[in-house]
Amino acid sequence: MTDDGTADQRTTDQPATDDRVLWVTGGGSGMGAAAAQVAARSGWRLVLSGRRTDRLDTVAAGIRAAGGTADVLPLDATDPDAVATARDTLLGRHGRIDGLVLSAGLNSPRRRWDDQSMTDLRAVIDTNLTAVVQVVDAALPALRRSGGVVVVVSSYAGWSSQPGAGVAYSASKTALGPVVRTLNQQEAHHGVRATHLCPGDVATDFLDQRPSVPDAAARAVMLTPEDVGRAVGFVLSAPAHVRIDELVLSPVSQR
Repeated sequence: MTDDGTADQRTTDQPATDDRVLWVTGGGSGMGAAAAQVAARSGWRLVLSGRRTDRLDTVAAGIRAAGGTADVLPLDATDPDAVATARDTLLGRHGRIDGLVLSAGLNSPRRRWDDQSMTDLRAVIDTNLTAVVQVVDAALPALRRSGGVVVVVSSYAGWSSQPGAGVAYSASKTALGPVVRTLNQQEAHHGVRATHLCPGDVATDFLDQRPSVPDAAARAVMLTPEDVGRAVGFVLSAPAHVRIDELVLSPVSQR
């Protein structure tokens, strides 16, 4: 029996390839959108969540146009009640959750001790850390039933100290390492496995949150969202007995 009182179905509830359901937060842009597109090409049914419905609709339309399946479920993952409602809606529509990709992120240009605000700090930690834990916690009973996989899109700053990333961002992303490790240690007997994915500099709109915004030449040598999407796809495609605890990828230019 699982902790939520249901039978452990890992050996009897394995879905057909095109029945697997993947819930992606931050799915409307950047790395989340790229991961969703890669997963859809591998046969996953996508549920895309985020705050910007128009962007989610655009990504979903592209997936459908390419022959995939995508559903849109707008969500502010920092709101625990909204997360629970979204989980219930997803299960009502699809009946299962086989994977999570958690890619929503936030930073602030004001990120140093001498200019940060506590309001910004709380917002960054709520988005990068608390929201991740809330979504995993909400989805965990379903993940136990399916022996599901979780990909937490963290940061190079969550793997190696990067003072320029800021106080709140560095703290929140570093904390994701123990989140993943405890999930792997405590939920392995249900077949649940998680990856702490730590990409270096990625050329996305997220760079606009830096105090000094990189120019086109700097972005040209960074990772692309598609690079990260392929890494997520690699994790999602691993056999059920394989766990990729941590994966770091960075551009050659990363210092």
